[in-house]
Amino acid sequence: MRRKRGSLFVVSAPSGAGKTSLCQRLCETVPGIRYSVSYTTREPRPGEVSGLHYHFVPVETFRAMIDRGEFVEWAEVFGNYYGTSRKRIEEMMEGGIDVILDIDVQGAKQIRKLLPGSLLIFILPPSLSVLRARLTGRKSDAEDVIGKRLAKAQDEMREYKCYDYVIVNDMFDVALRELSSVVIAERVRVTKANLEEIDKIFLQEGE
Repeated sequence: MRRKRGSLFVVSAPSGAGKTSLCQRLCETVPGIRYSVSYTTREPRPGEVSGLHYHFVPVETFRAMIDRGEFVEWAEVFGNYYGTSRKRIEEMMEGGIDVILDIDVQGAKQIRKLLPGSLLIFILPPSLSVLRARLTGRKSDAEDVIGKRLAKAQDEMREYKCYDYVIVNDMFDVALRELSSVVIAERVRVTKANLEEIDKIFLQEGE
């Protein structure tokens, strides 16, 4: 039974908490949900592919998209821009597809104001020491950048109470199961069901 409209799931976490890996794995294991790929002006990290991890665009292109109102949210983080396409999200949701966004706290706040029906999920690391180890293990940032990311992480983690769900990513498989459970539970809400179709099938007189 097809739902009338998909749901929007917004996932935030401090850098290094594993939200991107969780979102990607979720889309591989749960049918009917797609990962909305954000736009960014930062340089790709080793192994990142444009169109899969991010749409990597020049600053001038990003600013032009802002001027045209193409983003449902955008932010500047550590000197780089990040943004989410409004049109792409609406197309998928209207088609009955669930959408998951991997964005920061600032972007999540914008989404909640514009799309109040969205569900916000915050991913926490097991501890700050584990978070530091994960950031260091990337070998993609200098020590001063890692320090800035840790300071920002603490600021972001203060916002977790503003979210609908919080998941601690200690054991990846457990965190993935919890994230999947949130998505599946949301799908069976009465407000997400095609009520006209249910009435037609089960409640018509004489049937």
